[in-house]
Amino acid sequence: MISNRRYWFLLFLTFLVYSAGMFVTLFENDSAQFAVMAMRMVQENDFLSLFKGTEEYLDKPHMHYWLAALSFKIFGIHDWAYRIPGILATLLGAYSCFGLGKLLYNKDVGKLASLIFLTAQTIVLSAIDVRTDAVLTGFTILAIWQLAAYIKTQRLKNVLFGAFAAGIAFSTKGQIALVVIGLPLICHLAYSRNFNVLFNWKVLAALIIFAITIAPMLFAYYHQFDLHPEKIIRGRGNRSGIFFIFWEQSFERMSGEGIGKNSSDYFFFFHTFLWVFLPWTVLGVLAYFTKIKVFVNEKFRKSLDKELLTVGGITLIFTIISFAQFKLPHYLNIVIPLFAVLTASFIYRLGNNGSIKQLKIFLGIQYFILAVVFVASTLICFYVFPFNGPLVYLAVLAAGAIIIYYCLIREAYYFRIITVAVCSSLLLNAVLNLHFYPNLLKYQAGSTMANTIAENDIPVDGIYKVSERYTWALDFYNKRPVRILSLEELKDKQDVWVYANEEELKQLHESGFDWDRQFTEKQFRITRLQAKFLDPAKRKKVLNKMHLVHIY
Repeated sequence: MISNRRYWFLLFLTFLVYSAGMFVTLFENDSAQFAVMAMRMVQENDFLSLFKGTEEYLDKPHMHYWLAALSFKIFGIHDWAYRIPGILATLLGAYSCFGLGKLLYNKDVGKLASLIFLTAQTIVLSAIDVRTDAVLTGFTILAIWQLAAYIKTQRLKNVLFGAFAAGIAFSTKGQIALVVIGLPLICHLAYSRNFNVLFNWKVLAALIIFAITIAPMLFAYYHQFDLHPEKIIRGRGNRSGIFFIFWEQSFERMSGEGIGKNSSDYFFFFHTFLWVFLPWTVLGVLAYFTKIKVFVNEKFRKSLDKELLTVGGITLIFTIISFAQFKLPHYLNIVIPLFAVLTASFIYRLGNNGSIKQLKIFLGIQYFILAVVFVASTLICFYVFPFNGPLVYLAVLAAGAIIIYYCLIREAYYFRIITVAVCSSLLLNAVLNLHFYPNLLKYQAGSTMANTIAENDIPVDGIYKVSERYTWALDFYNKRPVRILSLEELKDKQDVWVYANEEELKQLHESGFDWDRQFTEKQFRITRLQAKFLDPAKRKKVLNKMHLVHIY
């Protein structure tokens, strides 16, 4: 393993990258949407009901929103306050990777697993573009670690902590949490032939803890939906929130019913994995297939120095989620902790038993990934959004000097493989958090318009919209959801502001409305980047506009 001094220095740099991302403007849709939902809980003092705009929200449980609301209560309604629970859950996930790696292998594997987890691209992104998956991932891996520790030691505290973590995870995203926790543990029990640990009074105590943990979420669902069968949710009445979270939710996601279908590609997560686990992708894939090969050759015979928890859990989870009709890249976050432990064990074994030729090949691969990251970072900084100011150049030179030092230093190949991989992640995400995202978000009209509103002292309670189109970023940064008015209702208003797109502005004009002041901001769906937008010469062709007009 690399020295403690190097290890903690790399963790410190990783923490700086995460910290830089805390203060980036919230992304539409999900981050800004969830922040608004939590903000409404605080402002309306209603922590039992969830609303998505004007609609009752059934899709996900309450825990993520409760944690964000708690952070708002403590720190105030700020974008960085919204991110705090997700970042803390990510750090918890990193510590749990350390614990699981140490439990299944040794302390060095655990330390490396924690570092791999924190520098995997999708995990860094999940701490910036915070969704429910950050909390889900942190608590699922905590549950797996603690319950695996119980299987080994049969200590009461492990099974109780595991049950509590499973309860928080279930209260964050529903049944998928139990699937992600259960499948690796079933593989672990099957391989260790240790099912007798389930027949113990401690397991009953754990089930009680789990039930107590999920009780607040179930009560909130009961209060909002079960007590009101007259509510029409997604075109249906008589909806039970409790029945939904225990039964309907997973089937809706698998079939696409209710939330819609966006992909029938059964290999979606396989090619998505190629970027979400960068810069560890190649090592992760090799670790997986090497482990599978060993188990197949040995016909899955039990061995004290092997574990099926990681590779078995990854295989089963990948298989199940690949059949879902609704897929998004961040759904893979739940398997990253397992991949981190598996990859760490592979690298550790490579360092102890690998040949010089193998180590040189893997170092060459990491140099290639670093080179690709360097080219991408250069294009971002000097072409997509050119740098402004000497301080930025100094920061880039300092980062470049650190990376060059670690690339040229004469030390064992094993140490350089780890260090170069981490440097790739740090370089890319430092550029993204400090330069790319701040410039990209200038094209998110909701947040830029909120700045314009503040600068011009426009009263936020006098702003309306004339459609049901969501305005999450504007809602959050105004600290007030924009209210909807029909064109007929608007005729009875004077001295009001209307937030509208090009088509809605045309409708206002055709309906006889006139305005004396107008502010315009550029708009682009920033989470769906395309080549034309990244090319400064073609960017104007894909931009839309949002307007704020004063109806007098």
